[in-house]
Amino acid sequence: MATAEKKDDVQSVARNKRARHDYHIIESWEAGIVLTGPEVKSLRDGRANLGDAYGVVKDGEVWLLNLHISPYEQASYNNVEPTRTRKLLLHRKEIRKMIGAVERQGLTLVPLELYFKDGKAKVALALGKGKKQHDKRDDEARRDADREIARAISRRR
Repeated sequence: MATAEKKDDVQSVARNKRARHDYHIIESWEAGIVLTGPEVKSLRDGRANLGDAYGVVKDGEVWLLNLHISPYEQASYNNVEPTRTRKLLLHRKEIRKMIGAVERQGLTLVPLELYFKDGKAKVALALGKGKKQHDKRDDEARRDADREIARAISRRR
């Protein structure tokens, strides 16, 4: 009898490159996302932008705002608005944790990446605290110093 191997087939669609630059990432979750058929086809073509997207908790549910998914050209009348509000699918325990952090601590829900996992669209959602300008400069200085150390080590070898 052949053994069925379970593999995590992850195919990235879009990344939010500014998220780690603008926020201290505290905790992250994987969430499903409610989409229509043409939106899924457009995502498979890699036509999404997470740049301005953010999450909100409303009435015990988590919603993703400003995620831009370009209309699928062959869908004709079935296309929906590109930046419509989309519902995220999470466990109740995770949503309660997000509600506490967003309302009490003033944190932000930031999408990090949009991808397909085993054929289903997922979004990596993180709890982030906004960085101040000096924090961004400190991070950049630390990265430059690490880069210089790595260069010096590679020259010695």
